[in-house]
Amino acid sequence: MPIKIPNNLPATKILEGENIFVMDSDRAYSQDIRPLKILILNLMPMKQTTETQLLRLLGNTPLQVEVDFIYTESYVPTHTSMDYLTEFYGTFAEVRHKKYDGFIITGAPVERMPFEEVTYWDEITEIMEWSKSHVYSTFHICWGAQAGLYYHYGIKKYDVAPKIFGVYRHHLCVENERLFRGFDDEFFVPHSRHTEIRREDIEKIHCLDILAESDSEAGVYVIANLAKRQFFITGHAEYDPLSLKAEYDRDMAAGMADVNLPKNYYPNDDPSRRPIMRWRSVANLLFTNWLNYYVYQETPYELDALYRSDDND
Repeated sequence: MPIKIPNNLPATKILEGENIFVMDSDRAYSQDIRPLKILILNLMPMKQTTETQLLRLLGNTPLQVEVDFIYTESYVPTHTSMDYLTEFYGTFAEVRHKKYDGFIITGAPVERMPFEEVTYWDEITEIMEWSKSHVYSTFHICWGAQAGLYYHYGIKKYDVAPKIFGVYRHHLCVENERLFRGFDDEFFVPHSRHTEIRREDIEKIHCLDILAESDSEAGVYVIANLAKRQFFITGHAEYDPLSLKAEYDRDMAAGMADVNLPKNYYPNDDPSRRPIMRWRSVANLLFTNWLNYYVYQETPYELDALYRSDDND
């Protein structure tokens, strides 16, 4: 089934070139189908890249999905023009009266800052509080996961050195969890971060479960409050094959002193060779399972009936 996105969004041509069925707003409105309504708070600086990555995965399912994008009003992005944001994005004020089947909060390049010092922290916390009563299931990615765990459960992040950067082997910590249907016993996922959350802090919160983790220094990978359908994903399964290369090349060109070669990425650790893509099936399964089992099969048909308790038990 198609994914419905704003008319003329640049990602459309890329996705159509990959044979992903994209439907613009005009055509979607002519069909009598109840699509899943997904809200994406895109905090990444290169917004078009992140849009394409997420839409590629949301569009590769049997479900019809309708996507709204929002950005933070309290911080004006420097890598995306206001004309672009005005045309394809909204603000929280414009969607706060709506209810959504699913909500995705992306990562952000602010992980070294204390949460309270992030320019848009107050706005983010308002949105996360709103999500508890207006969203059926929430999917937090990288910094978005750390922010969500900190706001909802008081779980801190810790600086790490060197940076967790590369493609790491993971394993499941639970059996028969629907989010991982079709997963292999071991699987690979990219990470790119200077901070971590720790298992011992998560284990103190009885409503949280660690569902998957790395066999090496990448640590916990998927944490969830299953009762509330909140998922916190510390890695970047949505990354393109060359995303880590782009980050590595950027940091090298900037002369950063702490740049490390991404682990388990280049053949024989040779950055002149094309990276190995090890996580494509993981990304597709992760997003498909989330949409199917935690959104589509459980969310009420009439979104006005959606209700979630705001306690953390």
